[in-house]
Amino acid sequence: MERRKFIAAAGAGLAATAVAAPAIAQSTPDVRWRLTSSFPKSLDTIYGAAEVFAKLVAEATDNKFQIQVFAAGEIVPGLQAADAIQNGTVECCHTAPYYYVGKDPTFAFGTAVPFGLNSRQQNAWFYHGGGMELLNDFFKKYNIVSLPGGNTGTQMGGWFRKEIKTPADLNGLKMRIGGLAGRVIQKLGAVPQQIAGGDIYPALEKGTIDAAEWVGPYDDEKLGFNKVAPYYYYPGWWEGGAALHFFINTEAWAKLPKNYQAIVTAAAGYANVDMQAKYDARNPAAVRRLVQSGAQLRPFSPDIMEACQKASVELYAEISKDNADFKKIHDAYMAFRNDEYLWFQISEFTYDSYMIRSRAKG
Repeated sequence: MERRKFIAAAGAGLAATAVAAPAIAQSTPDVRWRLTSSFPKSLDTIYGAAEVFAKLVAEATDNKFQIQVFAAGEIVPGLQAADAIQNGTVECCHTAPYYYVGKDPTFAFGTAVPFGLNSRQQNAWFYHGGGMELLNDFFKKYNIVSLPGGNTGTQMGGWFRKEIKTPADLNGLKMRIGGLAGRVIQKLGAVPQQIAGGDIYPALEKGTIDAAEWVGPYDDEKLGFNKVAPYYYYPGWWEGGAALHFFINTEAWAKLPKNYQAIVTAAAGYANVDMQAKYDARNPAAVRRLVQSGAQLRPFSPDIMEACQKASVELYAEISKDNADFKKIHDAYMAFRNDEYLWFQISEFTYDSYMIRSRAKG
């Protein structure tokens, strides 16, 4: 009797093994993706986030899931990365959603909108404020699944060939600027230009544009803007927390086993945190070097800030009248922003203000 029980149990164990083996194999298939970045390789922090992402995915799957990263222009130009996802040219891209406001201004909420959230608040909205659910519901129309993939923190206001002291000084100014901020400064008479990162320097050098914003000291120094425009303004009121995303083709995402989807999500989350940590670590030394090389730091005047905020509010109202997707996300986003600043006023602002004063005392 005992022998029969043992044989039966052993047989059941062998059967379970026979079932488990193919299931394991099916959960770790060989997958090869291509990822096109919107950025040049020279920008190791922002371009590097895609490399960090791909490396983690490979390591977590014993190299069964390989993602090959391509710089802007190697497959498609940087500002066409979302198109490559939409039409299935590549499976994945790393980009700034606000590059595609020409498709729909709603894309801007994936990166930053003028006088919006800072980077911590942005992540809070994405992960716990319903932001990614709202955005991915919108992105479905473009065959895109999106995951947050980095943040620059609050950006600088850009490089100017001449001083900008009043709102009137913006009139006629040709400026490279991304997202909805271009439409804001257009209300004040400026002429916005949408130019990819690698093309900004020659345009500024030749005088094709009068000013350009990019990211902040570390990247701006690499691109050499201080050599052709002396005035470095702050803050970048249009990018209080500029987020990058990994856009994934909907069909490619659906084909992944659930465990691979979880690995991709976790890798994107790490890249999201890692990018801003790198910027925060590297920007202080970079801004010192820029000032030592002759860059003239200038704050935007209160009059300019107020005029631009007023123009932003007007723009949001105008877009919301005719764009239900924009209005839906705008209303949720701004309500979240207002609550966040209630808390930040009590906590972060008072602490940071004290520490900045303490630093000045030596």
